[in-house]
Amino acid sequence: LRWSPWGRSGVKALVTVGLFVTILWNVKFFVNSSKGSGEDSKHREPLVILVWEWPSKQVPNVSRDVCHELYSITGCQLTTERQLLYQANVVVFPHSRLQPGQDKLPKERLPGQNWVWVSLESPSNTRALAAWNQTFNWVMTYRQDSDIFIPYGKLVPNRSATVNIPAKTNLVSWVISNYHRTQKRAEVYKNLSRYLHVNIYGKANNKPLCKDCLLPTISKSKFYLAFENSIHRDYITEKLWRNSLLAGTVPVVLGPPRANYEQFVPADSFIHVNDFGSLEELATFLKTMNSSRYRQFFAWQRRFSVKLYTDWRERICAICTAYPRLPRGHLYPDLQSWFNS
Repeated sequence: LRWSPWGRSGVKALVTVGLFVTILWNVKFFVNSSKGSGEDSKHREPLVILVWEWPSKQVPNVSRDVCHELYSITGCQLTTERQLLYQANVVVFPHSRLQPGQDKLPKERLPGQNWVWVSLESPSNTRALAAWNQTFNWVMTYRQDSDIFIPYGKLVPNRSATVNIPAKTNLVSWVISNYHRTQKRAEVYKNLSRYLHVNIYGKANNKPLCKDCLLPTISKSKFYLAFENSIHRDYITEKLWRNSLLAGTVPVVLGPPRANYEQFVPADSFIHVNDFGSLEELATFLKTMNSSRYRQFFAWQRRFSVKLYTDWRERICAICTAYPRLPRGHLYPDLQSWFNS
């Protein structure tokens, strides 16, 4: 050491610095290791989603890891067992199963637990919302501004680059189960039918179609009346997705404005009732369309295919995907005002 160019004091200082750096490194490693294992442990714990009452009449078996098995969503546990309320991170309440008054709801909400209000019905067909003010943290509906957005369907990219148009034997068809003269769609149909023939199926016309008969029957028509039962923002149902686009026919839509439809499907994939000055003009357009113009309505098939959302398990599993970005500590003060806006 006496030959060190730094001298004895310099070497001591160097050793001290080295020991200090080593201690800091070890402390940092220990803290990061502890933090990492804690995060890993927390990550491994599944998010427990309790469905208070299943939205449909048939309650599926959700005891397995259905989100992972069916939809490749990991860390998500669905349950309908109410005794797991105190382990649930999220509790789901379908509006169709709610009754006015809160006697059927849990008596208390656990700290950090979030309640979700779920509905696929339009505001016109949703009652008793005022009873649920200051009750739900999140909403899950067909509205794009919902906390959890659950559309009836969507277009997904594909690379088939092919167009498939089924053989046609009819001009226009319509499947209708609940026909009420006061509805806008009833008025439009009545006036449109003065100028062209519409093949009507469904309970309202005593011609119900079996599940496997629906699409093959509709596909024989060139156009389908995708008329919604009420007109509200984003309320675009299976009448467009399944009965029209998936069936291989051109939808004639009655619902929200064209611009709203164009947020979901290409502008040249459908015909909007409001595109015409009168229903006579619409009828003439449908009856006189040549085959070349008709094929243009199917150009979307070269880039997309239709995905339907029909399984409530898939919709509820979507909560786990959305969970990290959802707001915390929020309550809807006036659910009815929000839904009717």
